[in-house]
Amino acid sequence: MTTEELYEKLELLQNLKCETSTLEVKSAGNGCPKRLYDTLSSFSNQDEGGIIIFGVDESQNFKELGVYNPQDLQKKINEQCLQMEPAVRPLFTVVEKNNKVFLSAEIPGADITERPVFYKGKGRLKGSFIRVGDSDEPMTEYEIYSYEAYRKKYQDDIRVIERATFASLNQEQLAEYIDLLKKNKPHLAALHENEIYELMSVKRNGGITLSTVMNFSPYPQAYFPQLCIIATVVPGTDMGDVGSQGERFIDNQRIEGNISEMLDGAIQFVNRNMRKKTIIDSETGKREDRTDYPITAIREAVLNALVHRDYSIHTEGMPIQVVMYDDRIEIKSPGGLYGRIKVDQLGKVQPDTRNPVIASELETLNITENRYSGIPTIRRTMKAYGLPQPKFLDERGCFVVKLYKYGQNVTAMKNSSIEGGDKGENNELVLFCKTPRNRQEICEFLGLRSVTYAIQTHVMPLVERGIIKMTIPDKPKSPNQLFYSE
Repeated sequence: MTTEELYEKLELLQNLKCETSTLEVKSAGNGCPKRLYDTLSSFSNQDEGGIIIFGVDESQNFKELGVYNPQDLQKKINEQCLQMEPAVRPLFTVVEKNNKVFLSAEIPGADITERPVFYKGKGRLKGSFIRVGDSDEPMTEYEIYSYEAYRKKYQDDIRVIERATFASLNQEQLAEYIDLLKKNKPHLAALHENEIYELMSVKRNGGITLSTVMNFSPYPQAYFPQLCIIATVVPGTDMGDVGSQGERFIDNQRIEGNISEMLDGAIQFVNRNMRKKTIIDSETGKREDRTDYPITAIREAVLNALVHRDYSIHTEGMPIQVVMYDDRIEIKSPGGLYGRIKVDQLGKVQPDTRNPVIASELETLNITENRYSGIPTIRRTMKAYGLPQPKFLDERGCFVVKLYKYGQNVTAMKNSSIEGGDKGENNELVLFCKTPRNRQEICEFLGLRSVTYAIQTHVMPLVERGIIKMTIPDKPKSPNQLFYSE
């Protein structure tokens, strides 16, 4: 960080009077703060890292007090950084302002293969933190496991299920799968079937694998009651809304069976609860029945959830959720994005596959293409329907797909209003910016690829109307610029 950038950060803090997901302040007028470990961990465990500014006291309304001794402070900070695993390497910047000295420590984001970064004095389970808004929160056991699973390439989809037996499988479906496997593969076809079972992970050391249970068991929920889909219709736009007669759900179904059966069941549920409109083409006179959402998009979203959800012991008690609201459908699957891929890269780069055997089996059974085409298909079919683009969210331990109805998507700038009743603005973006956001965060939130396009098209019109404000208004192109709403 340059000295000019640190001055801008100090000015930003005076304007905002709050910390952010990448900015933390510490008072260091009488010595080095004794416990930086939580923040060092949380900043290291996010891609963008973070910046700690010393010399500003949050408890005194972000009063600028300066630090006691910048040289000794750097030494003491380094000592704490060396107590982290792996060690944190901060980058320091020192400036003087109004006869007071301020120090910043930039904490780089660790590579995903080195996460979680944790305080050695507490150990991995208690010393790992994640940044949530402006606070450092302890990582859950599952979040810690997720990093380890990726680093060590655990394959939870082929873990052995002790209770399952070969005789309990649907022999007809399994035989069909083996025949499809052998097709055009003479070397594989020459093997004994027991060898094929082991080679293709139907069995593992003689035991039946989870992927086999999920695809070929007549009733997988006998082993895993919660590896199912819970589908509900809510009479409103928020969970907890009730209907005119006090009903919480208009429809509510537990969808069970193997992966193929759950996929069909979810599509039937959504189809049953969607409105169907009749559209007459003014030129041809042809009649077309159209549902609220394209079935193809629903199928791909549910299939992605079934194939790519986390099947580890940490999430086997968590079902997939399909929730239909008045204005949207949300499909939630346990387990966030896997590996290095980010939300804005979905459908554009080839991701790591969390459950390669399940994906391969479904490809052989002609249920999925296994060509990473699901996200592009959802986007394309929503566009062809004249609907807003889908929204993909990577939340803590959960991946969410949101599909909006035409004319009711607040992010599509349709028929929504902002406090003063002014139509055509983006309510969700304004709410998102209640916490100051940088350009990249806004771009990812909008699901766009170009940061410039996102800012110029969606943000600057709101800035011009005074709905969203800039933290450094006299330097609109500053790399440290944040956008916020009051």
